[in-house]
Amino acid sequence: MSERAAPFYCPYCGDEDLRPSEEGGHGTWECASCCRAFSLKFLGLLSPHSSTSGGSSDGHRD
Repeated sequence: MSERAAPFYCPYCGDEDLRPSEEGGHGTWECASCCRAFSLKFLGLLSPHSSTSGGSSDGHRD
């Protein structure tokens, strides 16, 4: 089993200077560039049949 994935960049400023947060717990990260903290949470896998576009795979309706 491999280690958990880490974010590559901050979702707020886009900088790559991220560190795991010691205060926030598992899945919490701190950005040293913009001084924001955020958390990541895996919700689950999507069903291959789920669709949000209402049927058409390309989003266009005929």
